Amino acid sequence: MEPREGVSKQDIREQIWDYMESQNLADFPRPVHHRIPNFKGSYVACQNIKDLEAFARTQEVKVDPDKPLEGVRLLALQNKKTLLVPTPRLRTGLFNKIIPPPGATKDVLRRCATSEGVRNYSAPVGLDSRVLVDLVVVGSVAVSEKGWRIGKGEGYADLEYAMMVSMGAVGPGTPVVTIVHDCQVVNIPETLLEDHDLTVDYILTPTRVITTGCERPKPTGITWSKISWEMLGKIPILRSLRCREEQAGKDVTLRDEPRHLLATPSIVRKPRGPPLPELGSGQVEDVPSSTVYVGNLPRDARVSELKTALGVLGAAPLRLTWQGPQRRAFLHYRDAASAQRALFCLQGFHLGANALKVARARQQRTSDLVGGRAEEPHPDHRPSVADP
Repeated sequence: MEPREGVSKQDIREQIWDYMESQNLADFPRPVHHRIPNFKGSYVACQNIKDLEAFARTQEVKVDPDKPLEGVRLLALQNKKTLLVPTPRLRTGLFNKIIPPPGATKDVLRRCATSEGVRNYSAPVGLDSRVLVDLVVVGSVAVSEKGWRIGKGEGYADLEYAMMVSMGAVGPGTPVVTIVHDCQVVNIPETLLEDHDLTVDYILTPTRVITTGCERPKPTGITWSKISWEMLGKIPILRSLRCREEQAGKDVTLRDEPRHLLATPSIVRKPRGPPLPELGSGQVEDVPSSTVYVGNLPRDARVSELKTALGVLGAAPLRLTWQGPQRRAFLHYRDAASAQRALFCLQGFHLGANALKVARARQQRTSDLVGGRAEEPHPDHRPSVADP
C-alpha cells in the first residue's frame, strides 16, 4: 500500500492502522490505532537483528518498551548486553536498566524482556550515570526505505533520542534500528520531516533487512521551542535537563512559555544566625530558603527510595532530613537558587503511586527540622543539576 499524494503524517498513520486491522495483521493489543502495532511475525523480524554487525559489536543497547520489540530485548539479554528501556511516557526517569537475577534461565530472561519484567527486574538510570548507548531500537507506525520514520504521534521516541544526545549517551554515529511489518514500509514525503524527527539506519521486517543509507542528520539535542509547557509538566526528567541546559547558558524557551516564568527567580539571602536546635521546642522559625519540603510520602517509603528518585531527576540535595512516620522529608540545598531549580524539577514528582507535595519549606516548627534523621551526602557525592 502507498499513501496518497499531499498526505499528512496523521493520514499515513490512519492508512497503516486501517490496513493492518482490515487484513488482520496484528496480535494483541487490538485495535492497533494509536499504538505501535504488535504485528504478526514480529518475533521473526526481531531475529534479523542478529545479522547486523551493529548489534554484534554493541555493549549497551536501548530498546523501546513496545510489544513488537520484545524479541530484541530478549536477544540483548541472552547475549549479555546491557539493556536499557525507556520508562513508559518518561514518567519516572529516562531509562531503566534491566538486571536479570543471577543464574537466570531462558524462561526468566523471557519474562525480563516483557513489560512486566521491565518493572520487576530493573533499576533506574540517573542523569549523571555514565551511559554510552551503542545501538538504539525504536518502534514505528510507518517508515520509508530512505529512513524517514513516523511514530504514533506523541513524539516520545524523538524526545528520548534528543534527551540521550543532551546526556551524551549517543552521538552522530550511533545506529538506529526500527522493526516493522512489511506493509509499514511505505513512501513518506521528505517535506513531512522536521529537524527534531528521528531517522533510522536499518529497517527489519519478517522478510527483509533494509540498510537505508540515510544521510539526513539526526537531532542534535532537545529543541525546546518545540516542547509545550504541558509536556514539560508531565516529564520530571525533562524539567531536570532543562534546568541543566539553562545553567549552561542555552536558550530553553518553550513553545508556549508563560511570561511570568521567563524571569530569573531572585535569590533570597538571609544573615547567618544561630543553628535551629538552639530554639525552644515548638517555636516557629522561617526555614532557610534553601530548604525544600516533600510531603505525602508513601507509608512504606524508605529513605533510600527517595534518594534514588532524587538522583534520577538530577535534584539530589546536599543533605536530607527524613521523617518517615510523618510521611515527609526536608531537602537541604546549597542556596536558594539551587532549591528553586530543584522545586521546578520536582513538580509532578511521584514516589510509587503517591503524587508528592513539593514546596519551599516555610514556617515549620523547629522540632520538625531537628527531630528527623539527617541523611548526610555520600563521601563521593557529585554536584547534580540541583547544585550551582
